[in-house]
Amino acid sequence: MPVVDVVNLEGKKVGQVELADAVLGAKVNPHLLHEASRSYLRGWRAGTHKTKDKSEVSGARRKLWRQKGTGRARVGSIRSPLWRHGGTVHGPKPRDYSYALPKKMLLGALRSALSAKLAEQKLTVVDGWALETHKSKALRSVVDKLNGEKSALLVAHGENRNLELASRNLERVKLVASNVLQPYDLLNHDLLLLSKEAVARLSHSLDPERAPVAGPDVESIAPAKGAKKEAAPKAAVKSAAKKDKPAAKKAVKSSKKKGKE
Repeated sequence: MPVVDVVNLEGKKVGQVELADAVLGAKVNPHLLHEASRSYLRGWRAGTHKTKDKSEVSGARRKLWRQKGTGRARVGSIRSPLWRHGGTVHGPKPRDYSYALPKKMLLGALRSALSAKLAEQKLTVVDGWALETHKSKALRSVVDKLNGEKSALLVAHGENRNLELASRNLERVKLVASNVLQPYDLLNHDLLLLSKEAVARLSHSLDPERAPVAGPDVESIAPAKGAKKEAAPKAAVKSAAKKDKPAAKKAVKSSKKKGKE
């Protein structure tokens, strides 16, 4: 298992942490990284492109001249795509470019991206993001002390207001939570700064041998107290009513005959 030094915000070593081989020591798969980045970028496309077809451009709908006898080509409308300022044929329409990537591919791409950062020695584990102020200048000095890279990806777990405010005004510095980490963000930044809590959560969630959580087996569910009894099925009620109808009719006929006599 790879062992990485844990540093504080001053850049001094304060301990070590073991990283899971299956998560941060996996084989880098360029194809998975390409597919994950492509899926992420397509999801950001607005897809608001639009051209006007023949029915949407401005212009009169009348026929410009009669069909025959003029010696000119036949024309039905000034909005024809053959004419200047006419409609566009088969132009782009608003659409959604995003598509869902299989979960196994996304997790594999995350393992590849994290392993690539560790192999390039561009992964740093921070003891904690306990910033005293929300000023961006303080965070810039911290990033410079850790590695000096201009572009950095900060991965933290939990709410940290000072870190959020300090990081959002720095160019090429991005803060993400461990549960929404994307392979594209890892590839798009030079330095990866992980907190110890984020490393623990990523090692647990990205472990391919992690046993799934099994729910308890429920054989039957007891009815709630004060619950009303279930109504009889409609079909059974109808069948019972049909059986009683002939007997009722016979009783009515016999009473009529007795009245006549």
